[in-house]
Amino acid sequence: MFGRRRRAARHELDAELSLDVALDFSECVEGIRGALAGFVSYARKAGLEAAVPTAPEWNLRQLIAHQGMVHRWAVANLHGKPAETAAYEAEGRDVADPVTWLHEGGQRLIKALQGSPEDLEAKVFLNDAPAPRQFWARRQCHETTIHSVDALAASLGRVPRASETEITREIALDGIDELLNGFHTREKSRLRTESPTTFAVRPTDVDRSWLVRVSSEPAVVERDVHVHADVVLEASAEALYLALWNRTDEVTADGIELWRDVARVTWA
Repeated sequence: MFGRRRRAARHELDAELSLDVALDFSECVEGIRGALAGFVSYARKAGLEAAVPTAPEWNLRQLIAHQGMVHRWAVANLHGKPAETAAYEAEGRDVADPVTWLHEGGQRLIKALQGSPEDLEAKVFLNDAPAPRQFWARRQCHETTIHSVDALAASLGRVPRASETEITREIALDGIDELLNGFHTREKSRLRTESPTTFAVRPTDVDRSWLVRVSSEPAVVERDVHVHADVVLEASAEALYLALWNRTDEVTADGIELWRDVARVTWA
């Protein structure tokens, strides 16, 4: 789990970096490693039968089974092999020590990523996707980070605030961009409305923004466009990251209910 000092130091570094650059491969892998450690810690504290306030359809055992399945599915894709997702998830639900099983799968994922060639040939499934090796590192960084937040919520017994997580600004900004440009511009995205509307996503702690045009067609996303929007979401990058993934209630705005109702993402 990231330490508080490391998080504060990374925020200082973030201010000095060009935030037009996405996370690189090593940063994504370290993001997976840190989120996995946090997930394991929160899970051991909460207990397997704990409810998950941020994902109320699951208890913690079911959350672990899902995350462990996704890690194993990602490894299969990296190796170009068939992925038996139902079998992976059943194994996670039935194994004697699900937390250890989760950790082992995450470590296998990290090893598989680090052992993959830079010119890896593998499928990707999001729009605006980087090359496959980077794509899988990035996707699993955010997958593990968001579900680590779910485990934190289970340990707290409530929806967490961004300040209670170990998410860095860099991860949050990259995750916002992946979610908006990668997921919500797809044909299968559920982000739709019959009455066209626009969402402005504006972090208050860095000069970045996104404009999301929502209609009955796939969303159109523009970066760093400063125009009028029907709904303006303003908060720290970390809080916006969680809010856009429907993992916190600390971001409020007139019209945000539409986002919460329709901006749901499937895992692949």
